[in-house]
Amino acid sequence: MRITQTLKRSLLVLAFLVSGTAATVAQPRIQDNNTITWLAGFNTIFLSKHVSLWAEYQWRREGFDMKNWQQSLARVALQYHFKNSLVLTGGYGYIESFPFGDHPAGPYKVPEHRFFEQAIWSNNMGRLQITHRYRLEQRLIGKVNQKAAEYAVDGYNYQNRVRYMLRMVYPLNHKMSVDKTWYAVGFDEVFIGFGSNVSQNIFDQNRLAGGIGYQFNKMLKIEACAYNQTVQQSGLVGGKQVYQYNTGLLVNAFFTRPVKDKKVPVENTVK
Repeated sequence: MRITQTLKRSLLVLAFLVSGTAATVAQPRIQDNNTITWLAGFNTIFLSKHVSLWAEYQWRREGFDMKNWQQSLARVALQYHFKNSLVLTGGYGYIESFPFGDHPAGPYKVPEHRFFEQAIWSNNMGRLQITHRYRLEQRLIGKVNQKAAEYAVDGYNYQNRVRYMLRMVYPLNHKMSVDKTWYAVGFDEVFIGFGSNVSQNIFDQNRLAGGIGYQFNKMLKIEACAYNQTVQQSGLVGGKQVYQYNTGLLVNAFFTRPVKDKKVPVENTVK
């Protein structure tokens, strides 16, 4: 009963956030439709029974041919795993965002140093595995003069962002996620910016995905999903807000190196 109530509250919060962003999208805007392909690798290396090192890289490209960059993202973090399926994480990421779509801010890439803290809580409702992820980010976004003759970073702009993700996994050929398990997976994540340096894009973006995964064993699983990303750009174009509607393919590979004789939590991996 408690799990059901928690899930209902989470869905209500998610619906409220999405409805709020829909109201924002209703304002005058430029619509920019794109196709994307994201490939990502996530590594969890247990250093002890409760402590793990997390390292990831995401290769985000334009189109199914992956001809041009959208974004490059690398993250490292330290995690603490509690006995009650709670994981606390603190880490750092380096991101480069490239000119993308029909209405980019300019011709140059933008670097970002990103610090983050997050909490992940996982639970089961029958065969359904539910994961809640709450993440707080401190972002140092490079100041790049997009009209300059040469590329240069002239300091950094500080911004805050909060994210909430609801992720669900349903094993298909077993009652739970064990070796050689096919599973259905889906998630939705909302991004909200806040602070004095956030102006146009308080609603930053929303990500929605659904697909299928295969768990080879406790050390490796792979997922392939249809993916939708709605992004509000921070700057105006012709006095109008620019919204990117990016759809495409998301492929994730999860690698886990457990401590000897340690049972690996099924849904403690993050992304």
